[in-house]
Amino acid sequence: MAARPAAPVISLKGRSQMSDPLVSIRHLSRSFDIGSGRSRQVLKAVEDVSFHINRGETLGLVGESGSGKSTIGKMLVGSLPPSSGEMEILGQTITAGSGRRDWRRLRERVQFVFQDPHAALNPRMRVGQSIAEPLEIQGKLSRAERVARVADLMDLVGLPPSWTERFPHEFSGGQRQRIVIARALALNPEFVICDEAVASLDVSMQAQIINLLKDLQDRLGLSYLFIAHDLAVVRAASHRIAVLYAGQVVETAPRSDLFRTPLHPYTRALLDAVPRARRRGERPPVLGGEVPSLLNKPKGCNFSTRCPLANDHCRRVEPALRSFGPRQVACHFAGEGGDAISAA
Repeated sequence: MAARPAAPVISLKGRSQMSDPLVSIRHLSRSFDIGSGRSRQVLKAVEDVSFHINRGETLGLVGESGSGKSTIGKMLVGSLPPSSGEMEILGQTITAGSGRRDWRRLRERVQFVFQDPHAALNPRMRVGQSIAEPLEIQGKLSRAERVARVADLMDLVGLPPSWTERFPHEFSGGQRQRIVIARALALNPEFVICDEAVASLDVSMQAQIINLLKDLQDRLGLSYLFIAHDLAVVRAASHRIAVLYAGQVVETAPRSDLFRTPLHPYTRALLDAVPRARRRGERPPVLGGEVPSLLNKPKGCNFSTRCPLANDHCRRVEPALRSFGPRQVACHFAGEGGDAISAA
């Protein structure tokens, strides 16, 4: 049998770990016009969001459906332009006025892993073709080198290279997600956005995929934005966590700090809703009210319509995102110890 042509080696050279921001988002907003003429309204999907992601780090982005998580992910990968603010990604600054030329330098270095691996793969293409597609589009490698590269990528995500000739329907959901991850790694990215990447999998498969992502991060020096609505999943996958509510970041903190002492009442409510063993007759606390309409947000704090601590000041004045050591929180009641929030 002829020797397989050598494929490019994935290396950590030049990629420092957890040392400086790889991604910085500053006052990022995205609005959508709904209707026209006199009936025109503005939906503020993302409003004045700021955070950063260090090299080699996973930032978990968590919040209820409609909080703006996926909109942020789409802006970071270039499929949606921001309305205002700026994103600095791998040294490239992107603003509302940035064009294709600005994004062209980032296409290979920023990749996306979708929620539904079945929908993300062309059912008419063999999985080896799907993984090789980014290499073909970018004009990377000869055909023999692409074949070798695909085999290496299959092995990297824990699948036999001999399975490249199979079609997506021949794989389980967890195996398909491994294939989608292999395709995302084809161009040696540095930053990967995982949008609900394990939401469609059962609990055991979720754990396997999260462990795979962690292993790849250690081996390849990857940085992740891990978008999810499930706090337990975000806790397992992330180094730091940013909590979104109605299009705004209300708290960011290292994982252990956020779970030990949440400083925002919405974060506390999310943690209280996580399933856990309870005493007989004990019911989980229920957060009352509804998420405000993004077309008509309340004055002051967005969470004031549901918050058990809210007063007139909260309903008049929007809280700024303040720093407390390594964490930030947007709440008038927040203190370094978070005593008031824990007692709510």
